[in-house]
Amino acid sequence: MVKLKYFFQFIIIIFFFSLFKLLGLKISRIVSGFIFSIIGPIFRSNKIADQNLKIAIPNLNQIKRKFIIKNMWINYGKIFSEYMFIKKFRSSEKFSKKVEIKNLEIINDIINQNEPVIFISGHFSNFELMAMQLEKIGVDLAVIYRPLNNIFLNPIMEKIRKKYICKIQIKKGISGTKKLLKLYKDNKSIALMIDQRVSEGIKIKLFNNDAFTTTIPAQFFRKFSTKIVPIYIERMPNDVFVMKIIQPIKFNKNDSIEFITLKLNEVLEKMILKNPDQWIWTHNRWK
Repeated sequence: MVKLKYFFQFIIIIFFFSLFKLLGLKISRIVSGFIFSIIGPIFRSNKIADQNLKIAIPNLNQIKRKFIIKNMWINYGKIFSEYMFIKKFRSSEKFSKKVEIKNLEIINDIINQNEPVIFISGHFSNFELMAMQLEKIGVDLAVIYRPLNNIFLNPIMEKIRKKYICKIQIKKGISGTKKLLKLYKDNKSIALMIDQRVSEGIKIKLFNNDAFTTTIPAQFFRKFSTKIVPIYIERMPNDVFVMKIIQPIKFNKNDSIEFITLKLNEVLEKMILKNPDQWIWTHNRWK
């Protein structure tokens, strides 16, 4: 029954991907954003988003929560349509201008020092563009990702990610962490999202509530004194993206795994609050 559901989802998604290719990026964003804003509230994940907002920003009233969630679904829809144009974001000069990078000198210093770092971020705006831009600039990069549950769609998405976003994709989990360690020792930087719930993580405060959080950045700092570099991406009203590279966070060698992870969550909180409707609230973050 589950496979049948996934296959049905797969057929629908492939249909829309084909349609978007015909419509072009601008119209596809409008159409997909509208569709997601209509169907999003039907799903159980809409209730999860509302509950998460109550936990994270308790002073919001119902009207403001609905506004944020509606815009989140629109952004979700735009991301969905943009997958069909990801090749152009990678290779077209016209599309490259749609992503502005701030504080590029930080990346240039990292490349010149030939020293691997840990890039951290969350599921903001079109989050896929961050790893793509880093690799295009010249960062030797490996990315941690979570495979889709849909067994029919996942191979296609993995192919898109490896071909156009970042060549080295590592599945999250214990085995993936071992691969990351080897890649890091081979002088490859690591990029990961720290906003997802991970069973192998530890409970650390996020918006003053315990949430299972990855400790990979903290572990790498403790073992190698690795620089941890936050990145944030924002969708502007004209659908141009601004990707901001933030100065590496300074820690002390004696800082604990828990302390470092908490500080990184605090960085994440600031990113979320900057544009709450551009973060994906549907993750069951405080389960």
